[in-house]
Amino acid sequence: MSMRDQQMVSGNPRAGLDVPGAPTRAMRLGVAGPVGTGKSSLIATICRALSSSLSLAVVTNDIYTDEDARFLKAAGVLDPERIRPVETGACPHTAIRDDVTVNLLAAEDLEADFAPVDIVLIESGGDNLTATFSPALVDVQIFVLDVAGGGDVVRKGGPGIARADLLVINKTDLGPFVDVDVERMIREGREVRQGRPVIGVSRKDPESIAALEQWVMDSLTSFRSGHHVAVDPGPMAPHVHADGTVHSHAGGAHDHQH
Repeated sequence: MSMRDQQMVSGNPRAGLDVPGAPTRAMRLGVAGPVGTGKSSLIATICRALSSSLSLAVVTNDIYTDEDARFLKAAGVLDPERIRPVETGACPHTAIRDDVTVNLLAAEDLEADFAPVDIVLIESGGDNLTATFSPALVDVQIFVLDVAGGGDVVRKGGPGIARADLLVINKTDLGPFVDVDVERMIREGREVRQGRPVIGVSRKDPESIAALEQWVMDSLTSFRSGHHVAVDPGPMAPHVHADGTVHSHAGGAHDHQH
């Protein structure tokens, strides 16, 4: 029985979760992706879908503003006190991967203030295709692309596209207006990710929202089982330049092989 089914049968959103050895803190769900792909809107969608059955909180990251936090508060998806902004003051990579202290403190404060919290969603500042979360910060991570960014962007690769727990192709309803073959983009995403999950999402498509909701619930079930292992998408995957040079960042090293 899925967690969603357990909730519907018991009426208790925490039913079936008293597993020996399971984590006692909230699951931390990271959402990363380039500027404008709809990370904040995706978090708002998740909050709307799950806030009636789970205790949620959100940490947003911006370099110099609290714009994303203000957007979510204005959307009314959660009690505004459950949404906390972090101003990184530097490259967005820094606060989600290199020195995650400020985000960890924000997440822990939310968990303490609103205990028990089921999920803390942590939104990265808008960044490029190389952004990933440290597994020291999040347990599960979503990487977000959108069809308006171009159908070819999914083929460009990068650690988030290739190895995040879930790739979301967002704003699928815009495909006809920007000449993007959405089905092809999703298919190529699955090829790049070697079978890892890909979901096409549109706020106008209830079926896609239900699929996203189920993925989050399944991730929470796995986390609470005590067997979940946070995956580090790691450095950029090896890639080949036009001259045949294989370019690798494995193990933090910068290596070229002909």
